[in-house]
Amino acid sequence: MSLDTFIRLVYIVAAACFVMGLHLMNSPATARRGNQLSAAGMAGAVLGTLLLIAAGDVSTTGTLIWPIIVVGLVVGGGAGAYTARTVKMTAMPQLVSIFNAMGGGAAALVAIDEFVRAAGIGPHTLGTAEVVATVLDVVIGSVTFTGSLIAAGKLQGIVTGTPVKLPAGQAINVVLAVVALVAAVYLIAVGQVLAMLGVLLVVALIFGVTMVLPIGGADMPVVISLLNAFTGTAVAMAGFVIDDPVLIIAGALVGASGGILTKLMADAMNRSIMNIIVGGFGTGDAGAVAAAGAATGGGSVRELTVDDAAIQLTYAQHVIVVPGYGLAVAQAQHATAELAALLEERGVDVKYAIHPVAGRMPGHMNVLLAEANVPYPQLWEMEDINPEFQRADVALVLGANDVTNPAARSDPSSPIYGMPILDVDKAANIIVVKRSMRPGYAGIDNLLYTDPKTGMLFGDAKEVLTQLISAVKAL
Repeated sequence: MSLDTFIRLVYIVAAACFVMGLHLMNSPATARRGNQLSAAGMAGAVLGTLLLIAAGDVSTTGTLIWPIIVVGLVVGGGAGAYTARTVKMTAMPQLVSIFNAMGGGAAALVAIDEFVRAAGIGPHTLGTAEVVATVLDVVIGSVTFTGSLIAAGKLQGIVTGTPVKLPAGQAINVVLAVVALVAAVYLIAVGQVLAMLGVLLVVALIFGVTMVLPIGGADMPVVISLLNAFTGTAVAMAGFVIDDPVLIIAGALVGASGGILTKLMADAMNRSIMNIIVGGFGTGDAGAVAAAGAATGGGSVRELTVDDAAIQLTYAQHVIVVPGYGLAVAQAQHATAELAALLEERGVDVKYAIHPVAGRMPGHMNVLLAEANVPYPQLWEMEDINPEFQRADVALVLGANDVTNPAARSDPSSPIYGMPILDVDKAANIIVVKRSMRPGYAGIDNLLYTDPKTGMLFGDAKEVLTQLISAVKAL
């Protein structure tokens, strides 16, 4: 068997590992194994490529190739290991955005390198299919790179979370799209001109910024998922450019799964993907702190003491915990799990209600609670948990806001009207743990807070839960 044939087989096995790994991630019970299998496939693909380089079967940059590879492995691997061990769960969404940026940017660079080397030899050395893939790779990868950096900046607070409406923003985007189309047609039909590729690159980088800036913080979970799909598509295009089946398969899997997830997330908000991209919805963290009792409708807010809340929880039969981003900010997942375990010891049935867009990225609450070893069967999706609220004695809302707002059902003038929400208001009693009356990302007051059944516990979620644990133990 020749070395080339052997490496091709390694690539096929690696691709199979990606497919099986993604399948195993469908279930929490096998998700860890799926990650391990996918990582093993990628390790095999990398080792196979290094073996090809060592055998001299691929073009290299001369004697510098190995130092470049070693430095890349050390820097990239070291940065990955460090961030994986030190990143806080609240910072996970922006880390994912940065990973999206790196993936899209790297894919674009692969196509640019291939194009530059071909253009240096002579015109039309790349086939039409390769040029088309190059154009798509550069456009999608560059948009993903700058768009993901802006998204990460919004999530981190470096860039305002409110929609930034540029003067004549839509007109600018139309001009950018026309220029990109002209450059793409020229490259495909006329010839491989580096200057035209440069124009395409710059236009795509600018469009990534102008596309994400007008999107508000409320839509960041969907944006992250969309940019993840873009990253996968760019990687697949890079695979077509250099004829690498591993890149094609891995990119296609990421692109397809990211696209499906984006559609599901948009459906969970009852909005189209196009509406999210151009809507400028949500105010991020810039909403002013509203005074107690200033919620829509002029209703009053009822504050609750820790002891009163502990009594309600202790003597309840069915409790539903509703986690949100405030839980992640306070790093209160372990205290939540401890309180739930304490209630279960006293015979209380505890469930967790998970909204698809709770937090700042898809699956944020699932990952957060898994870190605290909350049994996965206790995590109920929105469609399954909503009928349970009617028989719940207490709904304990921990930092969730827009996803519990009844205005989505009752107020046609509300910007979130029609968005599927958790039916928290149908529980017999509601306890909301929140730092203040500040609005959520949608920038609107929550009608749940003025519901007569709702008692507000103001404070940091972790501190309040610690006090609740002590109060429950004292009963």
